[in-house]
This record gives sequence, C-alpha cells and structure tokens, in this order.
Amino acid sequence: MPHDLSPTARALRTLEVLQARPGTTAGELAARLGVTERAARRYVGILREAGIPVESARGPHGGYRLGRGTRLPPVHFTQSEAVGLVMAVLGGQPAAADADDLVGTALGKVVKALPERVGQQAARLREYASAAPDPYSARPDPAVTSELVDAVAARRRVAVTYRGEAGREWEADVDPWSLVVRYGRWYLLCHSHRADAIRTYRVDRVRAVRPTGHVFEPPEDLDAVAVLEENLGLGWEFPTRVVFDAPLAEVAPWIRPPMGRLEPLGGGCVLVGSTRNPAMYAQEWLTTVPYAFRVEGGQELRAAVTELAARLAAAVTDDP
Repeated sequence: MPHDLSPTARALRTLEVLQARPGTTAGELAARLGVTERAARRYVGILREAGIPVESARGPHGGYRLGRGTRLPPVHFTQSEAVGLVMAVLGGQPAAADADDLVGTALGKVVKALPERVGQQAARLREYASAAPDPYSARPDPAVTSELVDAVAARRRVAVTYRGEAGREWEADVDPWSLVVRYGRWYLLCHSHRADAIRTYRVDRVRAVRPTGHVFEPPEDLDAVAVLEENLGLGWEFPTRVVFDAPLAEVAPWIRPPMGRLEPLGGGCVLVGSTRNPAMYAQEWLTTVPYAFRVEGGQELRAAVTELAARLAAAVTDDP
C-alpha cells in the first residue's frame, strides 16, 4: 500500500479488510496496511470513534470483526480498481462502450458516482477505448438469468421454455446445478428430467423460467466447469464417432470439449459425441487434428467429410 495515504484513507482500508476478512489480527491488519501494529490499532480506534462497532477477541481464534448489524458506508474504489472494472466490463461486453447499452448505462452510473480523483482515469478509458464485438458471444436476458440464479441458490427445480437453434421451442423440468460462462457464452448446467440426463442449455435461448415447487440436491463436490466441458458435445441431433490412429495422450490436446468424449481404443482412441452442424464439425474441428482418423459413426458427418474431401481434392487438380 502507498505510504502517502491519509489516516482517513487507511481507516477506510481497515474497514474494507475487516469486512472481507472477519477475525483479522492486529498483525495481519498491519501487514495489509503497511504500518506497525500500534498504528493498525489506531485506525481501528478511528473507526470506533466514527460509530462503527469493531469487536475484538483474544486467543488463537480472536482478532477484529465488525459488530452485527453494522451499516457500512458506500463502497470505495482505488483508481486501479476503477480502471480494472472498466477494462473487465469492456472486455466481457464490448457493447458496454455504448451509453445506451444496459450494462453501459450501469457502468456509467458507477463511474459518475466515483470521486473525481479516482474516477477520472476510468471515465477517460471508457470514452477513448474501443472494443470489437465478439461474433460468438451471446447476451442472455438479465431477468431470466436472475431467475435461474435464484433457483440455483435455492436448489429449486424449475420448468424452462427453451428455443433450439432451428427455432423450435420446448419445455423441460430441470434441476439447475450451476451457471457457467465459457468464451462469452452463458450456460445452464442442469439435470433435465425430460431427457433424464445432464444437459447444457445456453441461457440466451431460455425464453421463460417457471418454479415447480420441487427441490433437489446437486451432486456432491460438483466441479461445474469440468462437468460442462464433458457434456457440451452430448445431446445434439446428429451422433458422431471418430477413430484416431494415435494414442489418446497425443490426440487429447487437439480435441475441444464440444466435440465429444475421447476414450482409449486399442492402440488409438475414439471420439464419441454429437453435433448440430456436421459441416462445421468436419471443416472447423476435425481438420485441425494432425492425426489420421476414420469417421465410423454418424451418416451426416460421413457425408460432410466426403464433401469436404472432394472440395479439397478439386482444389489441387490440374483439370479446370
């Protein structure tokens, strides 16, 4: 921490530390503030003089903590935190550079609420930085996302109305385990009672959420990101099965999770999954794997690979 901060700034920093880490000792507080323990106790005293109840306890589990019911003052940002916030928002949602965007409006309110000394750099960054739109990202409805968050937190089963890529809508009762953000897209990781299987639904395609009155217990020690990665390639319309003439350890780094699950097979390995777009699967995914392979399953994928092979062969023929 800079050594030129005023006693008031250090007292506010003390408040932030105690809010985030109840039970902080005087020694730990001193280390975080960059002062002596005596000075750290003095800043605790300043908070108490300002009417903020700071309790202290001795012993191995002692330390300082805020009293129950403490009403904290508005959040304070450092200049670096404010600039970092603007960078994170623009990086995650380029449209926030536009003041008419929902998130852009919220960001503008945050920046305007900052003291001029702190918010000046953040305001300049927002004004002069440009962000290219991500063609692969999709923004879900905040109201729908909020309903799903509530259901995840309450462990409450919900009925979701979902619109597939082709525009067809259906309804399914699901146990919402978690929301996962992956490469600019929001996914609902859940157990679908309609399919009696794990499903990964894109939140931007969820049209409505309705409570069912049932509760559920999520899997113990759920690693939501890992489970999502494992299941992104399952449940699509067209099945796929691709055999590689190379060991699994060599092929694995080239396989994206949406392509399916890679399993050992003899001296090689097999990729089992599904896709909604066989042509994309062939052109953008399989062609990047630098090992010989055979498409053994999925007539649609076999047809897509056959067509791609014919196009590539025609590209190097000497005949016009």
